Amino acid sequence: MGAVLLDTTVLIDVLRGRAAADRIRAMRRTGGVPFTCAVNIEELTRGLHVGEAQPVGKLLNGLRIAPLGRAEGEMAGAWRRAFAARGRTLSQADCLIAAAAAALGATLATGNPKDFPMPELRVEHWRVGV
Repeated sequence: MGAVLLDTTVLIDVLRGRAAADRIRAMRRTGGVPFTCAVNIEELTRGLHVGEAQPVGKLLNGLRIAPLGRAEGEMAGAWRRAFAARGRTLSQADCLIAAAAAALGATLATGNPKDFPMPELRVEHWRVGV
């Protein structure tokens, strides 16, 4: 399976004990490597409720963190510019998440595949909330 970057929607499902948690355990058994990036960490931290800091910390300690540097920033900016020229606005956060996954050669696991239309990106739809 290789590297899989877990989007915030998937991370939230893991924290809620939903199906994504089982998928990650299965992925690890088959040699998959779960990643996330600083943008996803910011989104989780921003949405923390009372008592959630410890479970979030434990989850993040079990993941590798994909780097976000100049190359990823340039890739994200190029995608935003290209899609804007076609009349579609992509969020900065989603483009940075996508760039982190693409730079790793990882699949992006998300509950919102429509937010990641980049043709160079492998996106896997993980249904969330179930």
